[in-house]
Amino acid sequence: EVQLVESGGGLVQPGGSLRLSCAASGFAFSMHSMSWVRQAPGKGLEWVSGIFPSGGSSYSDAVKGRFTVSRNRAGNTLYLQMNNLKPDDTAVYYCRVDNNWGQGTQVTVSS
Repeated sequence: EVQLVESGGGLVQPGGSLRLSCAASGFAFSMHSMSWVRQAPGKGLEWVSGIFPSGGSSYSDAVKGRFTVSRNRAGNTLYLQMNNLKPDDTAVYYCRVDNNWGQGTQVTVSS
């Protein structure tokens, strides 16, 4: 059974940083592409970032240059380092692999 458990969200001031984690189990972690997706209050799902088995990554224009996705293959953990956070980054952040989703972690950017 695939399990994805996000953590690391919280309240941060504009310009601050957070690192999200996604603990993964139940699948061949290194062999799957994984994504971070977010949902802002009252809005639909927005793809944020993806990482591929090759180690390559991609980002939405909204976060490019501020967010960095990585994975710890030994620990089966996916990360999202978020710097220079803006109020528009406020959302529930989910990690995803194939059609499996975690429960999400809330990120709130506010002064």
